[in-house]
Amino acid sequence: MTVNEAKYLSQKIMEAGEIPLLIGHFGVGKTDIARDIAKETGRKLIILVLSQMEPGDLIGLPARDENKTKFLAPDWWPEDGNVIILLDEINRAHRSIRNAIMQLLVDKRIHNHVLPEGTWLMASMNPPDENYDQVELITDPAFLSRFFILEIHPEPSEWINWAEKNSIPRDIINFIEKYPEFLSVHDTLSLKASIKPSPRSWYKLGKVLSQLTEEDKKEYLYILASGIIGPEAAKVFVDRAISSNILSPYEVLINGNIPTELDIHQANGLLIRLVDFITSVDEKDLQELRKKLDNISENLIRLSKVVPSDSFEAFMRMLVNLSNTPGLKGEFCDKLMRKLISLEKNN
Repeated sequence: MTVNEAKYLSQKIMEAGEIPLLIGHFGVGKTDIARDIAKETGRKLIILVLSQMEPGDLIGLPARDENKTKFLAPDWWPEDGNVIILLDEINRAHRSIRNAIMQLLVDKRIHNHVLPEGTWLMASMNPPDENYDQVELITDPAFLSRFFILEIHPEPSEWINWAEKNSIPRDIINFIEKYPEFLSVHDTLSLKASIKPSPRSWYKLGKVLSQLTEEDKKEYLYILASGIIGPEAAKVFVDRAISSNILSPYEVLINGNIPTELDIHQANGLLIRLVDFITSVDEKDLQELRKKLDNISENLIRLSKVVPSDSFEAFMRMLVNLSNTPGLKGEFCDKLMRKLISLEKNN
């Protein structure tokens, strides 16, 4: 998702009392999202870089209180609830820090210290392909189930704005403006694939949905649901349980059910569902999709005429990345990409 989408959804998630987890490479604007939300809501921002913290920094130091031992509040502990606490670099936290974080996520407390009512929590980390320590942290279902996972892939224009504000050399900015396909390669392992639905995750999803308008649901429902109940359950939930007005990837790719017009939010939401569908499709379904490659290609060309060109270009970049993966999926994406290029030239 884009930075602006992640910012909007992060605030909605925190307003519902839940915790967004922003995942993205350095430079996509994860910390800036927290700063912007804090500024716009009049909250103080507390950033805890967990990879640099010792247990005493997070939980406070023990002290004697008459005949008992209690922990003193750490210096970062908020005095009131008008704050956002950003738990940064959670995938690099030491095991002792991780255990303390779990208590903070579940009970909003650490030892005898309880967070003030109204405190917002959010977290951020780098993608799991960046060879950091503590890999078991980012694959622990019990830990991940505490978050709404938001995976950020900034649009080139968003990154260029960020680069200009952060004094990135003009030569680099000019290059990315001319060749946006080199901004990043989206071959990261999605944590959403390891998420499974549970009574807790459905409860959390319900809390956040109660904060959304009907228009928000049309635009963001799949993104939110896939980040808490997983892509598979989210696809069925959106396709069958919510609204027949929300097109499924199958309807678009196979049946050619293409709207005559879409606004930018509807278009991006549809393309995100298509990306997740192709990324997570199993080999049995891939065999069927291969038989309908010509039909799928023609439908995607039709879709390209009603969605923003830069959004469809991002979709094509995803196909390029997937075409480099081994196996049937890579072969399918390579053939689909080549077919799309051939059809576009003929048109």
